[in-house]
Amino acid sequence: MLKQRIITALILLMLLLAALFFLPALAWSVLALGIVMLGTAEWGRLSGLSARGANIYWWLTLALMAGVLYAETRYLLRPLSLHLPFYALSALLWLVLVPLWLVRGWQLRSPLGMALLGWTVLIPTGLAMIDLRASSPWLLLGVMALVWMADSAAYFTGRKFGKHKLAPAISPGKTWEGVAGAVLGVSLYVALAMWGSGLSGKYAIPLVVLMSWLWVALSVVGDLFESAIKRQAGVKDSGTLLPGHGGLLDRIDALTSTLPLAALVLMLQRMA
Repeated sequence: MLKQRIITALILLMLLLAALFFLPALAWSVLALGIVMLGTAEWGRLSGLSARGANIYWWLTLALMAGVLYAETRYLLRPLSLHLPFYALSALLWLVLVPLWLVRGWQLRSPLGMALLGWTVLIPTGLAMIDLRASSPWLLLGVMALVWMADSAAYFTGRKFGKHKLAPAISPGKTWEGVAGAVLGVSLYVALAMWGSGLSGKYAIPLVVLMSWLWVALSVVGDLFESAIKRQAGVKDSGTLLPGHGGLLDRIDALTSTLPLAALVLMLQRMA
């Protein structure tokens, strides 16, 4: 299983890097739209929608995403004016509602409510992929690599040293030792990345490392939240799209909670 996970991850990484650095802006937007739509198909099943309801939900999501992207190109609207409300909703979700959800063990049994929740999870993620890449492909790759580092460090540290369960009722395999490993791994990654890129002369490395811990926490929250949604739906994986990894949502769960907030920070910096 581990070998299959690694092979799939390497193939996905090569495809992502090729797309990230060589696709034109329009093609990248189409790719981001495709990722949102694949996630929407999986979310529709997790939401308990009927086959007809899931189909309608998919087309409504496509219309909403395509409408936002079309309005930008057709009327030359700045993404700041259109995307900011989505990022604000995402921040409310991940910084306030989801932590309460996890702590209190909430469940949302309404398919309509789950569908609306899915829009708050997936649409800001797709828009953030577009906005962060438009700013710099390296910026998007850096944020994604931070999340991957956190996930990998947590996985291997947890397997080796994990004893104290993080949230046994939601995801029995996750441990506090894994979280500590994620913090350590990300701290080293950020320090080395800043030193190697020359940014250490512009920003204080200890301060940036401390800020990166927030993204570690967000990635853990995103991972746990998707686990809670799957547990509520009574399934192990969100789908079967990726061999050894499950569905698309199983791979981007931590990105849904981190990319939109990174895009929000970027936009707020531009507004300042």
